[in-house]
Amino acid sequence: MGAQKSILAGKAKIDVNVDLTHKLCASLMFPTLRSSSSPLSLVIGSLCVKHPNLFGGSEKLDVSWDKGLYDSNILVAYRRPRPEWLAQQSFVLQHSLSPEIGVHGIPVDNFSRSGSGGVNLSRLSMGLDLKEPVSSKWSSTTSIKFEHVRPLSDDGHAISRDYDGFPLTCSGNPHDSMVVLKQESRFAKATDRSFFHFNLQIEQGIPVLSKWLIFNRFKFAASKGIKLGPAFLLTRLTGGSIVGDMAPYQAFSIGGLGSVRGYGEGAVGSGRSCLVANSELTLPLNNMLEGALFLDCGTDLRSGHLVPGNPALRHGKPGSGVGLGYGLRFKSQFGHFQVDYAVNAFQQKTLYFGLSNLAS
Repeated sequence: MGAQKSILAGKAKIDVNVDLTHKLCASLMFPTLRSSSSPLSLVIGSLCVKHPNLFGGSEKLDVSWDKGLYDSNILVAYRRPRPEWLAQQSFVLQHSLSPEIGVHGIPVDNFSRSGSGGVNLSRLSMGLDLKEPVSSKWSSTTSIKFEHVRPLSDDGHAISRDYDGFPLTCSGNPHDSMVVLKQESRFAKATDRSFFHFNLQIEQGIPVLSKWLIFNRFKFAASKGIKLGPAFLLTRLTGGSIVGDMAPYQAFSIGGLGSVRGYGEGAVGSGRSCLVANSELTLPLNNMLEGALFLDCGTDLRSGHLVPGNPALRHGKPGSGVGLGYGLRFKSQFGHFQVDYAVNAFQQKTLYFGLSNLAS
C-alpha cells in the first residue's frame, strides 16, 4: 500500500510519502537470512518526509526511511540556504543495517549465488557534506564524517569474529570507529551521438584517536556510450584500491548485478584492489522494446590474500571471472523493465529481473 500527503505548516508545505508492502510469499521465494516470527519482518517499504522551510529561513529537512526484507536505511539531511556561488552545506545523519554478502557471503551453485555467511553490518555515520558549485562539465563534493561500524549476527547480537574464528573488524573489537574525509569529483560530457562520464572518489581515514582506522582508499568509474547506427554501445570500467588499515568489510567485492553478471554478489572475489569491465550493445526491436548483448569481466588483481583473514580463499572464490549473455529492455510510461540471461565461466546460467523509474 502507498500514500502521499502534503501538510501545510505555516507557509511551508511538508511532503510525506509512505509506501509499505507486505511480502506474504517472501518465505517461499527467497532464502531466509534470519529467523523471525514477527510479521513486521516480511514488511518492506519506505517513508519520506520533506520540509522546505524548517525555521522560516528556507532551511530544508529531508528524512527518509527504507526497509527491505533483510536491510534498512535511515537518512536525515539538513541544508541551510547559501548563495549559489558558495559551496552548499548539508548536515547528514545516517544509519543502515544490511547483510554483508559481498565479502563474507558463501558462493553456491557454481558461483551463481551467494548465501549468507551469518555476518551483518550496522553502520552509523554523521557529518558534513560540502557540494561545490557546478561548472559546465565538472562537479565535486567534499564530506567529513564520523563512522561507527558494528558486525552483527543474524539474530542481532554483536560479534567480532566470523564462523571460522577470524576477526571481522580491524581493531579486533566488536566495532570499528573512524573519521573519514571524502572527496568525490564527477565529469560529464554529452553530444547527440555519444556521452562520457567519469567519477573519482578518494577517502582518507583521519587518526583522531590512536585506535581509529588510518587508510587511503580510491575508486574510479568511467563510462562511454556511442551510437552505432541504430545500435548503442555502452562500455564501463571501474576499479579501486585501499592502503593502510583495513577491515574485511572494506574490501572490494566483485560479482553480481552491476559488476560481473552470472555470478552471485562477491562470488568472483574480494580484495584490496579490483578492476571490472562491462560492455553492452543494445538494438531497438520496436518503439518500446530493445535487445541487448553483454560481456562482463572482473579481477581482484591478485589482492585477495591481502584482505585480513583472507575470506576469498576460505570461500573458494576464483579471484577473476567472465560473464556473458543477452537480455531485453522494455520501456513504458509506467517504468523500465529489464531481464538478463547470463552465463558464467563455470557454465552456470542465471536470470536477472529489474524494474526501475516507476511513475509515482
